[in-house]
Amino acid sequence: MLEVGTKAPDFSLLDKEGNQVKLSDFLGKRVVVYFYPKDNTPGCTRQACAFAQNYEAFKNQDVVVIGISKDSVASHQKFAQKYDLPFILLSDPELQAIQAYDVWKEKKLYGKVSMGVVRTTYLIDPQGMIEKVMPKVKPDTNAADLLAYLAGEQ
Repeated sequence: MLEVGTKAPDFSLLDKEGNQVKLSDFLGKRVVVYFYPKDNTPGCTRQACAFAQNYEAFKNQDVVVIGISKDSVASHQKFAQKYDLPFILLSDPELQAIQAYDVWKEKKLYGKVSMGVVRTTYLIDPQGMIEKVMPKVKPDTNAADLLAYLAGEQ
């Protein structure tokens, strides 16, 4: 896990339209970067829909929302269309950002061990520094918890 107060690693990944997006494109703004395991799975869908429902609140605070998984551009495009997701989804099949942000971990499911993305959210300040780290977030409350933090409630 990366620490609060460290420089957020820059990345350059493709969005759901196939456009190159860099974290450094958003210097001067706060950025939510949330990592999730897989498009169209129950928890990831609930998390994405919660960010979509709260998108205007993030926009009103000039906060950019970026979701990253190792799914393909085509998968992200279908996922965004199916659930009307208004924020940026980035494809990281090479695990560039996923590993740079230390969210690629060993996971155990039903006794089986495999490598995968641990659901984690970072808030990056306008100078590109990590302001808040939220490890092992709950899909249903992640967006609301972030908005509470931004409002000074946490």
